[in-house]
Amino acid sequence: MLDLPRLRLLRTVVATGSVRATATALGYTPSAVSQQLAALQRGTGLRLVERVGRGIEVTAAGRALAAESERLFEELGRLECLVDDLRAGRVGSLSIGYVASVSATWLPPVVEALRAEFPDVRLELRMAELAEARHDIDVFVEDAAAPPPPDAVVSRLTADPYVLVVRGDDPLAALPEVSLADLAERSWVDNEHRDGPCRRVLLDACARAGFAPRFQVWTPDYRTALPLVATGIGVTAIPRLAAVDLPAGLVVRPLVAPTPVRHVAVAIGGAVAGNPAARRAVELFTAIARGGGEPTPAERATGVREGRVPAAVTHSDR
Repeated sequence: MLDLPRLRLLRTVVATGSVRATATALGYTPSAVSQQLAALQRGTGLRLVERVGRGIEVTAAGRALAAESERLFEELGRLECLVDDLRAGRVGSLSIGYVASVSATWLPPVVEALRAEFPDVRLELRMAELAEARHDIDVFVEDAAAPPPPDAVVSRLTADPYVLVVRGDDPLAALPEVSLADLAERSWVDNEHRDGPCRRVLLDACARAGFAPRFQVWTPDYRTALPLVATGIGVTAIPRLAAVDLPAGLVVRPLVAPTPVRHVAVAIGGAVAGNPAARRAVELFTAIARGGGEPTPAERATGVREGRVPAAVTHSDR
């Protein structure tokens, strides 16, 4: 049986790179850290660290063990939170995974409503792109290569077309809409950190228009890409949901011939399908995706609707 405190200590050694830094972080003496590492090596029968000069170096086996234990400690953290909830009299938790483009628009009003209506439920929020585990509720981009679990109830929320983001002084900014083929010779700023459904939607549309984007700059996300577009180094295409709070000097234009479109859906896990908080979360996401109320001046200027809970489904009207 693996000793969890010693395994946690190994993870700290991997993160800090030294016995002394680990001792400082955990409140141990350096000799105690060395003794615990030696005990973990004996217990596993593995060489986890090696002496290098006056310090140590974690072996490949040590790094592999530390990396594979990450999910174990995540689940242990969830159990510890459950104990805290039960001790405090809270009735449970609701985990929500979400894509980055809904975090600033859809998510805040949903969280606000859920906290008001279910104050005894602890909300766990995590960007879906950065987490492997499924959540009670997932707001995600539909992807045939990675379907939700078979017991999940899935509802499509919206079709989210891509828009072009360019500087206001770019000749393309004077057009009411831009054909994808007109971007074949332009330099692009990439905005995806991995080969996922969003990237495939865009690349497939470009292929139908007869070209592959000429990426000159690679960035991990929309927020990083947009300031670089503002420098004039290239253009970028992002989902309309993400085209909010643009840096000064940038404008968005619809893309056509063809229009890249991704589909955003919500899935509720079968285990929580009867949970009132989970059902309410799906209701809120659905209402926001359908829109409601008059657009703000910023929404009129960009053509993008910000996520707001329509009055018809706010807590006060229920």
